[in-house]
Amino acid sequence: MTKGIVNRLLGVVALGLAVALGNAAANASGRFPADQMGGTLSLAPLLNQIKMAVVTVAITGRFGPEKKSSPNNGQRPRRSTNTRELPAGRQAKMTGSGVVVDALEGLVVTNSHVIDGADEIIVTLADGRQALAQRVGSDPGTDVAVIKVQAEDLTALSIGDSDALEVGDFVLAVGNPYRIGQTVTSGIISGLHRMNVGIEEYEDFIQTDAAIYPGNSGGALVNLRGALIGINTAFIGATNSNPGMGFAIPINMVRAVVEQLLKYGEVRRGRLGITFNESTPALINSLKLSAPITAPVIVKVEKGSPAESAGLKVGDVVSQFASISVRDTSDLRNRMGLLSAGDVADLTVVRNGRPVVIRATIADQGKHIRSR
Repeated sequence: MTKGIVNRLLGVVALGLAVALGNAAANASGRFPADQMGGTLSLAPLLNQIKMAVVTVAITGRFGPEKKSSPNNGQRPRRSTNTRELPAGRQAKMTGSGVVVDALEGLVVTNSHVIDGADEIIVTLADGRQALAQRVGSDPGTDVAVIKVQAEDLTALSIGDSDALEVGDFVLAVGNPYRIGQTVTSGIISGLHRMNVGIEEYEDFIQTDAAIYPGNSGGALVNLRGALIGINTAFIGATNSNPGMGFAIPINMVRAVVEQLLKYGEVRRGRLGITFNESTPALINSLKLSAPITAPVIVKVEKGSPAESAGLKVGDVVSQFASISVRDTSDLRNRMGLLSAGDVADLTVVRNGRPVVIRATIADQGKHIRSR
């Protein structure tokens, strides 16, 4: 391929990207985001709607060592907070980011690890105002937390739908890295449903190549309509010349956690009473399943559990949960982890080659239900 052809192809790609960005931002802002005199495309009109909703969250407290993460291709995932190292027992300062999701109530979503161990939480708004914040609740399992600040004229972000995302969608990451002030980076969604990163107990991350730095934890991942689609939490492999891989918690998972945090101050996970594994050839053979499958297979049903009471059996293949297809064991575990006592779980299982719908009521973690 000649140099001229390569240059023409690169020109077409660049033009297409510029038009896509311009059209998307125009839809978000209501006008074409360009300097009509100079013809310069800009996302500034879109960012003017977003930036006031992203805040700095500063913490003082005594922190233990950061939770270690499992290696990932020779590198460890890093949570994106700024921490000032001090001798053991001394008070330390840490900063992260947060997103206003309810302007009237002053509710700010951030990461659980940002406020973990905090004696005092100070929120700095984009216009420079500062206010003390109160902890509403946090969930270390998903790394989601809610704090509340009393301030006038707050701006909240609209909430998007992370289930509608596709690899290749353009995104912006907004936060406050390195204590230098609000920063915006751009990129695309590089992957969805990342579940083996090794950071949290429940993982279903959005992966992006939009740079995420220390201090971005709790910040916003937004689409080009200005809607919040994720909460930034970690990165892997970032260097001076390479943004590495950034990870954000999908907003639909965040929303489910926030609902419980507002109600209880914590996530009260319930108990169904099943153990399931991915379908290995050995498992398929041992359970005498008729064909290779990809969905989770139930390998144990606890005595006296809601699962036994509802009629779930060893060998059942869980194909759907709440009428949505189950991808794999991690997907099922994440979705079950957001259920609380009293919730009703609808599972479609394949048994003897036929689908069977099972409805079970989730029990408290320590409560057993008598089997029928």
